[in-house]
Amino acid sequence: MILHTLLSYEFLRVVWWLLLGVLLVGFAVMDGFDLGTGMLLPFAGRSDLERRVIINSVGPVWEGNQVWLILGGGAIFAAWPQLYAVSFSGFYVAMFAILVALILRPVAFKFRSKRDDAAWRGRWDAALFIGGFVPSLICGVAMGNVLQGVPFRFGTDMHIYYDGTFFGLLNPFALLCGLVSVAMLAMHGAAWLQLKTEGAVAGRVRGYGSVAAVLTVVLYAVAGVLLWKFVDGYRVTSSLPPDGPSNPLLKTVEVHASAWFTNYAAHPVLYVVPGLGLAGALVALLGFRMRAEMLTLLASALSIAGIILSVGVSMFPFILPSSADPRASLTAFDSSSSHLTLFIMLVVTAIFIPIIVAYTGWIYHVLRGKVDRDAIREERGHAY
Repeated sequence: MILHTLLSYEFLRVVWWLLLGVLLVGFAVMDGFDLGTGMLLPFAGRSDLERRVIINSVGPVWEGNQVWLILGGGAIFAAWPQLYAVSFSGFYVAMFAILVALILRPVAFKFRSKRDDAAWRGRWDAALFIGGFVPSLICGVAMGNVLQGVPFRFGTDMHIYYDGTFFGLLNPFALLCGLVSVAMLAMHGAAWLQLKTEGAVAGRVRGYGSVAAVLTVVLYAVAGVLLWKFVDGYRVTSSLPPDGPSNPLLKTVEVHASAWFTNYAAHPVLYVVPGLGLAGALVALLGFRMRAEMLTLLASALSIAGIILSVGVSMFPFILPSSADPRASLTAFDSSSSHLTLFIMLVVTAIFIPIIVAYTGWIYHVLRGKVDRDAIREERGHAY
């Protein structure tokens, strides 16, 4: 017996659909507070010392947090090659903008304090703001477009054609989803800064975090209502064998009003997922008011998880619907890699993900506590 046949193709496809969600949540939670911190930097820090405190709250960990971005991209490439091909080619300009913004961040960290000049440091502070705001906005915009369907199609030779434009991505519903992303990551960044700073900075981020938490609840609820009322979903109208071949064109799909809520109607317990998104933000709001640092951070992370996972729950089994040719839509059961590939990847993931989680946990344990203002003021250590 070949070892990989011990786990069915259907099981592996579902597992990798779940792991894709876990990796997206991992990136949003772990790198999300870095992005949120960058967005809050110009507002929460009023002096150069305060801004250095904010920067040094994420300075030792931001590089490790981006491991989740690499893991997510690698998983999409290996487990869902057609998804990788469509998203990374169709969203090429958007992806390029995200990469430029993310590249600005390490450069700003390294160069900001090289000169004792207010204008010089101000420009790099602006770069850090851009490095936080642009990826947060574009990732949310991308999610909004995925829910509406992406204009791609397959030729007879399975060549992928993308019929959209960058500015076509900037439609009202997608921009609303982008604002949801900005608000929730600003909330998460404020929760992190409340944990890592003290004094005036901590007081300011509690205020900003409270506003961001309220905006997260309101914008997410509005987006949900608009999705229900005005955004058509997709549903498969033919057979879709869970262990069938990876060929999206073998099924038929129709566009149908409120189709993205079919899974919730069939399994009401799934309402727990978007409920977690709303409840987590409300608990984070309470945590800011109570100055409960760890509670706020955990609640913010749960809110992010609920918001992101609610998209996956709504769309399942779809991964990337096509507005140009609905039958070309990618699902978990017709766009994956081979049975053997998914099995090998699962074994590798089962070995290395626990190692990454354990090492990350140890790093955060070692670096626990507040940022030392005196050490930064006196230029002790390796502060940015």
